[in-house]
Amino acid sequence: MRSACVTPAIVLRSWPFGESDKIVSFLTAEFGKVTGIAKGAKRSRRRFVNSLEPFSLVQLRFQERPYGSLAFIHSCDLVRPHKDLTTSLEKIAYASYLVELAEVLAGEREENRPLFEHLREGLGWMEEKGPSHSFLAFFELKLLRLAGYQPGLESCRRCGRARTKDGSVAWRFSARDGGILCAACFPFRKEAIPLSSEAIEALAELQKAAAFLSPHETISSAALKEGRSVLLPFIQFQSNRELKSVLFLATTCLD
Repeated sequence: MRSACVTPAIVLRSWPFGESDKIVSFLTAEFGKVTGIAKGAKRSRRRFVNSLEPFSLVQLRFQERPYGSLAFIHSCDLVRPHKDLTTSLEKIAYASYLVELAEVLAGEREENRPLFEHLREGLGWMEEKGPSHSFLAFFELKLLRLAGYQPGLESCRRCGRARTKDGSVAWRFSARDGGILCAACFPFRKEAIPLSSEAIEALAELQKAAAFLSPHETISSAALKEGRSVLLPFIQFQSNRELKSVLFLATTCLD
């Protein structure tokens, strides 16, 4: 019999399975994304008490099954419940967005501890300080980099023309090309989205940032809002999935 694996993990989502079981998806520190079956989770008063709620940081103990893709979840010990993220619809919407972003970009059973730490820190930051355009853009950009999909913002992805900060050249963002296109090249991509020099510079600055910015350190909110308008289509293009949390987020979005 294979030995059980023990690792810090974040609960991404869960759903009922049969009368007493649950299927739970985790992002783990050591094993990437893990989805497993928690037998008797609906009735358990010991192994899974309050530890399978979305956003929770837990110590997960699971075992691979010889057949089938679902792991067997032995137990979860609650480390940090992130209760403050469930106190309003706005916080629930944004936390759901963060975990879904991580879920679609993380690899199944592919270890990526930096990506796990990024989600852990992001949930903690938002619980304490709340969402902002700078926080969300930084979270999205770093997550893309950690998953291997960093967008190119310094030069045209087709011809290599370097971007200048004077705004003399029109630019557009192409999800298919993985970054910005200059005026000579974007006619080849009808779906490319216009993006101002201010918005590109805001994203480029955040892409180089080492940590989450405090609210008083934010760049122009308008530039960040415009810049973020291209990140979601890019994420959905790279993951080949529509994010279910976006519709929920649209009803509680930042001004």
